[in-house]
Amino acid sequence: MRDFPPDIRAYTETGRAGDEPDTRSPRTFLRWMVVQQGGLFWFGLFVALIWMVPQTLGPWIVGRAIDTGIVAGDSTATIKWVVVLAVVTVAGALSGIVFHTVIVREWLIALYGTTMLVTRKALRLGHVLTRRTPTGEVLSVSGSDGDQFGALMEITTRAFSQLAAYLVVAAIVLTTSVRMGLLVLVSAPLLVLLGAPLLRPMQRWQGVERSRNSELTSMATDIVAGLRILRGIGGEETFGGNYAAQSQRVRQSGVAAGRWLSAVESVGVLLSGGFVVALLWLGTRELAVGRLTVGQFVSFLGYGLFLVQPMRTFVEFAQKWTRSVVSARKAIAVYEQRSPWHRPAQGRELPSDATIIDEVSGVTISPGRLTMVVSAVPDDTAALADRLGRYLPNDEEALVSEEIPEELKGRAARRERSRRAAARAAQADRDDERAGRPWGVTVGGVDLFEIPLEVVREGILVSDTTPQVFAGTLRSAVDPLGRLTREQAERALYTAAADDVFDALPGGWQGELDERGRGLSGGQRQRLVLMRALAADPEVLVLVEPTSAVDAHTEAAIAARLGEHRAGRTTVVMTASPLLLHHADEVVLLVGGRVSERGRHSDLLAGSATYRAVVVRGDLEPDDARDSTSSDVLASTGESAR
Repeated sequence: MRDFPPDIRAYTETGRAGDEPDTRSPRTFLRWMVVQQGGLFWFGLFVALIWMVPQTLGPWIVGRAIDTGIVAGDSTATIKWVVVLAVVTVAGALSGIVFHTVIVREWLIALYGTTMLVTRKALRLGHVLTRRTPTGEVLSVSGSDGDQFGALMEITTRAFSQLAAYLVVAAIVLTTSVRMGLLVLVSAPLLVLLGAPLLRPMQRWQGVERSRNSELTSMATDIVAGLRILRGIGGEETFGGNYAAQSQRVRQSGVAAGRWLSAVESVGVLLSGGFVVALLWLGTRELAVGRLTVGQFVSFLGYGLFLVQPMRTFVEFAQKWTRSVVSARKAIAVYEQRSPWHRPAQGRELPSDATIIDEVSGVTISPGRLTMVVSAVPDDTAALADRLGRYLPNDEEALVSEEIPEELKGRAARRERSRRAAARAAQADRDDERAGRPWGVTVGGVDLFEIPLEVVREGILVSDTTPQVFAGTLRSAVDPLGRLTREQAERALYTAAADDVFDALPGGWQGELDERGRGLSGGQRQRLVLMRALAADPEVLVLVEPTSAVDAHTEAAIAARLGEHRAGRTTVVMTASPLLLHHADEVVLLVGGRVSERGRHSDLLAGSATYRAVVVRGDLEPDDARDSTSSDVLASTGESAR
């Protein structure tokens, strides 16, 4: 029997084909989830059947006690049936405890199993996932959809056990009274038949609610990530208003879904009540003509009240199945994404201390030097950083949401859903094609395509402009693998000029960071990420605008310390900051994405009008350029003295 935590092997080296989700359709995916419960599902069903024994046999035992004991005046028979009823009840109570434990475990396995699947898929795809699926959808699958799958596991076990009890009761009633047995058999199918037309609009509005809630999650994520910026530009009220409006749209769709849900439940209550009335009326007539004994009549009344429970469970199962189908469709959009990266047939090692050449831009990076790349178009340097780290280029058009417009219904909705699935598949094919051919960046003459991706990631670290900080201690944020000595960590902290980050956290290295580093300013988060990149000490370090969010004084300190910290290691910085460029061993200027000029910062500043236009945001005369360079030298010298 599977225990908790769930044994999920999908998307791992030891995983097999059957361990990965079946993404052919929502229904096959949900069946796969049931199969993943393993023996626990069948054990839960077995315990549930035992739990139903008192409710199934209880009315029959009471009837026998009345007919053979009370009516016949046989106290011995009465005591015997009372003892039997007590034993059955105790067994049912004990099995109920076990059953509750099992279904909670099933729920947790489905819930946290979903979270583990999403996490592993995200780890396998990396930046590719966010190119194809909105972040809000991924978070919703991991959270609310996982909870829906857990609820489905619970109701499925309960529904199967109560279906078995329903059939047993029908058989018992049939053997006693054919009319009443037929009434019992017809009641459940009639409930399904009357409730089925209401399930489709309920499913639609539940899908709308799920879509709007996913968008609301994305908005909340964006607001939290950019809260400080919003405060700085006075945008809190605008974005807060947008969030409030979307929240109301979620509420409205939830109310609409609730109306249909209440309609389904009303049908269930109405039919269940009508069934009890009909059973009572028919039982009274059967008793009056002598076709039923008093004990049998009491048993049938007990069965009538009992059968209300399975019928309501069937309605609940239909509701949760409908919600789970909606959630499964969203989950499939995440799980079906395939990785474009494939291990080369003969993987090669990443050459050390080797020249790096990018064919697209013509940039040549000498080993062991501090090279800085300048461009008037930031996207060009960002694209170069992506190529150096073997990342697929940023493509906003590649993002395809599973959410479809609310006004589309029926065939139109299915066509749009198919179109978006085809768009995701086409994007995956393009990613496969790009990742499956020579990359165009060579290290020591070896194309990155020939090197296993994990080797590339270990040897070439790209730190981009979006600082990602997780909750935890400062030490774990800087050194997540726990490999640094205190001296090494403090050296990285000094180079990144992050002393104020250290001082701002009570407890120093053991100080706790909030999620996304919310307690830090944008500049502090940026320096924390720079400190983490420096602490990793990769063979090749690529920094994209590492000082864009810090003040000039702090930037000058980082500029003066970076070269010394990375002495003898290849470092590439994408920047247009004169304070950083002054300390570069070599500066490369890109124009139109291609190398235009290269040299020392002072030489380019004095001799290139194009370079001056990019770096100082205007055409300076050579004398002015020399003055600017002298100011940079004085600033950096003064900082070094400090």
